[in-house]
Amino acid sequence: MRRAGSASGAYVVDLTTGQVLYSIHPTTPRIPASVEKLYTTSTVLARFGPTTRLSTSVLGVGSADDKGVWKGNLYVHGGGDPTFGTDSPPGSQATPTTLASTLLAATGITRVDGSVIGDETLFDSLRGVPSSGYLADPVDLAGELSALADDRGRLGGLSSPAVFAASQVAKALRASGVAVTGRTTAGPTPKGARLLAAVQSPDLATIVALTDQPSDNLYAETLLKDLGAYFGSAGSSAAGAAVVRAWLAPLGIRPHLVDGSGLSDTDRTSPEQVVTLLRDLNPTAADPLAPVGAALMAALPVAGRSGTLVDRMRKTAAAGRCEAKTGTLSGVSNLAGVCDGRYAFAFLMNQISDAKAHALQDAMTEAIAALPG
Repeated sequence: MRRAGSASGAYVVDLTTGQVLYSIHPTTPRIPASVEKLYTTSTVLARFGPTTRLSTSVLGVGSADDKGVWKGNLYVHGGGDPTFGTDSPPGSQATPTTLASTLLAATGITRVDGSVIGDETLFDSLRGVPSSGYLADPVDLAGELSALADDRGRLGGLSSPAVFAASQVAKALRASGVAVTGRTTAGPTPKGARLLAAVQSPDLATIVALTDQPSDNLYAETLLKDLGAYFGSAGSSAAGAAVVRAWLAPLGIRPHLVDGSGLSDTDRTSPEQVVTLLRDLNPTAADPLAPVGAALMAALPVAGRSGTLVDRMRKTAAAGRCEAKTGTLSGVSNLAGVCDGRYAFAFLMNQISDAKAHALQDAMTEAIAALPG
């Protein structure tokens, strides 16, 4: 840690005994980068539950005649599923084609005399995050934020992600032989609209793994807005961050947190706070948080095996035995996790190069993995 410099800190705890094994600047706040995703995704697992699924649905205003002609508009309502899209993850049924086929099977519609309208009003209209001034960020997010986003918020030359997603559902209807006479647009679903069909996302334990393993910023920021929409005051980054802070506070964890992914260099947390989370979510603990901890540990990259750690610590004592979250920004490189379900650690290194930090972090993690037990 001396080689890491004075802008770095570390904390290591034996979860079995509670003994602090190593500590240097443990309470000094540092820029967490993507280690912050531990806070976001653990809150998602705790508030929603690991088995919860998010819905993308079609509601209708109007009715079908005896020939199956729907007279009125259809509304595609986004439920904040970041996986929805034509290129959804393997095994997912959350696609425009599946939604269209589910609608046809449920209603027998043969024609739509109306429009297919995308509803993304569960979230606010901001496409980016605090670090981009809430503007669309095609580099760090690789997409646009929306409650109804097909393939990471693609626009396809249209005006919004919701319009594009609705156009994909309309396209799937037409491919099934159902004419749609109206134009595709975006707007809120009117009160009184009837639920006609829905598709479900993978469970949130799976979505959290899809977030933490590759460190997906867009997924993390979508999940943050989901927290705000379902458990806070609004579907916004600020409301979601407030939900995360409120869930962490009773655990004694009070980071400065403004987003869900850790892209902002104004975020701050300490090594001790990160280890406190890992300690309290220890899946071997006999308490209500154990399922949350088990799902979180299963979602993390494994040293030398998967995710952002697939090429690190191979053929070492840590390989296959340490799960950890990486965190990287310019001049920031962090690693925090658990080895053998027993030793929790957090290495937060600021004002350092990636190459130097990785070498130090890997050596330290390998030393932890070689501890007795």
